[in-house]
Amino acid sequence: MTARELKNHCLALPGAYEDYPFGDGESWCVMRHRGSRKGFAHIYERGGRVCVNLKCEPMEADFLRNLFADVTPAYHMNKTHWNGVAVDGDVPEEQLLRMVRRSYALTGDRGKGTGGRRT
Repeated sequence: MTARELKNHCLALPGAYEDYPFGDGESWCVMRHRGSRKGFAHIYERGGRVCVNLKCEPMEADFLRNLFADVTPAYHMNKTHWNGVAVDGDVPEEQLLRMVRRSYALTGDRGKGTGGRRT
């Protein structure tokens, strides 16, 4: 799967949009929820590999890290709640897409208008 294919999968989720917060237009893409602007997938290249950081429940994060060599604590993110995944690694594509959907759900637009915070 290429970075563009991963981005397109993310864009197919309701209200998702592509953001490049570092201004260069390519090196670090954050896929966000339109309502809250919360990021759910951080797509970047590291060591010549396309990688993505995805939010995960802590117990599931640990389970996935033990199951797949290419799932590690996320680069530049909270290591308890975010996993980094090498897109071209040992994670089957359907599992990767499930992880994207799970991250999307965990970062969802709860409480629109409150920045995603519960009121």
